Amino acid sequence: MKAAASAYSPSEAPPTDAPGVPDAKKPDRFRWLKRIVTLAFFIFVAVMLYVMAKKLDWDEVMTTLREYKSQTLLIATAVTLLSYFVYSTFDLLGRAYSGHHLPSRQILPLTFVCYAFNLNLGSWVGSVAFRYRLYSRLGLGAEQITRVLSFSLLTNWLGYILLAGMVFAMRLVQLPEGWKIGTDTLQIIGFVLIVIGVAYLAACRFSKRRSWTVRGREINLPTMRLALVQVCLGAANWILMALVMAILLPKVGYPTVLGVLLISSIAGAIAHIPAGLGVIEAIFIGMLQHQASKGSILGALIAYRFIYFLLPLLIATVMYLVLEARAKKLRQRNIAKRKTDGEPEPETV
Repeated sequence: MKAAASAYSPSEAPPTDAPGVPDAKKPDRFRWLKRIVTLAFFIFVAVMLYVMAKKLDWDEVMTTLREYKSQTLLIATAVTLLSYFVYSTFDLLGRAYSGHHLPSRQILPLTFVCYAFNLNLGSWVGSVAFRYRLYSRLGLGAEQITRVLSFSLLTNWLGYILLAGMVFAMRLVQLPEGWKIGTDTLQIIGFVLIVIGVAYLAACRFSKRRSWTVRGREINLPTMRLALVQVCLGAANWILMALVMAILLPKVGYPTVLGVLLISSIAGAIAHIPAGLGVIEAIFIGMLQHQASKGSILGALIAYRFIYFLLPLLIATVMYLVLEARAKKLRQRNIAKRKTDGEPEPETV
């Protein structure tokens, strides 16, 4: 089964003086505009954090952290590990989609490592660089890795789209009074997201044309069954992420925590800030301060960052070293199996 490719080989650029070709300066203008907007967003977040930090009761933050029971922290850690396991299965779907035959015992730890580094260092490091590095070490070619990566990213965001759509459309998020993005606006966004998700599923189920060629790359629709598994696993991971935060912040109802997490995560992704540092804190405090004190919210976020971000990163670092140490032996074993099965040699990365 073939997969969508998220990276395309560049086509030859026509002469800039050819008729109908846009001015070459336009992309530069857009690039500078993007940089200015990003810088302005960073400054805005920094100012918000400074203002909130001045108003915070830091004694309350420390009290919140000290009052966590060992049982609460263990439960949150267990849910975190379950979430990482669910995310690791995304690449098993990618295997079914791309048609490679690496065993699950190699795929699951590899994806765990990628997810931990993705959350802490950004998608270009975790999702992209680490996948290409580790999968190529195990014997996959560039085309297969691209298919796995594309399908994994699609699984994550497809789950997000449909879950966020339902949460927003059902008005499950309790926004503060006077919040600029009101409940009605959020509900409209929810309906739009549901339409997008349902359109993808409908295409997988009813489209007679199953493949397209874009810039020399073939893009194939998955089966309806595989698409439904994508939705379930993608949504399950976001649900588990929010559950970790809800365990650490019991004063706020789970549906609201889930909705705020979904909003803050997309804001962090748009800002391209590794781990969404500062963005998640600003949005959580801004949207939940009418339901819990700022100190208790920040205390919960600090615990959340340690349990969901830093602890798995420590585990992933050890796992990465083990994978690198064993990669040569595993690659030889995978190549021998591929030759036995009569599979063609993949293109090198």
